[in-house]
Amino acid sequence: MKDKIIIKSSDMFLNLGFKSVTMDDIANEMGISKKTIYQHFKNKTKLVEATVMRVFERISYGIDCICESDKNPIEEIYEIKKFVLIHLKDEKSSPQYQLQKYYPKIYSTLKRMQFDKMIGCVTQNLERGVAKNLYRSSIDIDFIARLYFNSMVSLKDQDVFPLENFSMSMLMNNYIEYHLRGICSSEGLKTLKQLNTNLK
Repeated sequence: MKDKIIIKSSDMFLNLGFKSVTMDDIANEMGISKKTIYQHFKNKTKLVEATVMRVFERISYGIDCICESDKNPIEEIYEIKKFVLIHLKDEKSSPQYQLQKYYPKIYSTLKRMQFDKMIGCVTQNLERGVAKNLYRSSIDIDFIARLYFNSMVSLKDQDVFPLENFSMSMLMNNYIEYHLRGICSSEGLKTLKQLNTNLK
């Protein structure tokens, strides 16, 4: 039952937002009593924490699988973006923004975990891209990896990018192209152009 509660809560939180969904909403949606939820989770904060960790673990595993498939590094970035958007429901409710506002301790823990995960993944992608002559050999890999992480986090800042004006899909597509055009070699730009043609 605990796993079922986490799965249903994850879905509702991502679709409707952490603040909007109440324990009553979850109980009603599942056809169980609120008391049943409280048998497994002391309070809503504990439930939010469990769902956040589950989503993070699922996305991390999926990213690992994509990275292990040894795709072209440019293609890999787009595959990861597509996978993340599917699992975050295109962030229609901007769950990470709500998490930061209403559950700052959980957000802080998640951000550290995301940083460690993304730095490792992006660094590996950059190293492979340079080795395959798709990225310029002169790029500062550590700097670019940190900048990439920080920029991806900033895309979720609703003060800068209000959700009603910017979809997460559009923001990520635009930023990824911006990122790649800044680091690609002439060979990489040909690959990027071809990939963008295929995606249209």
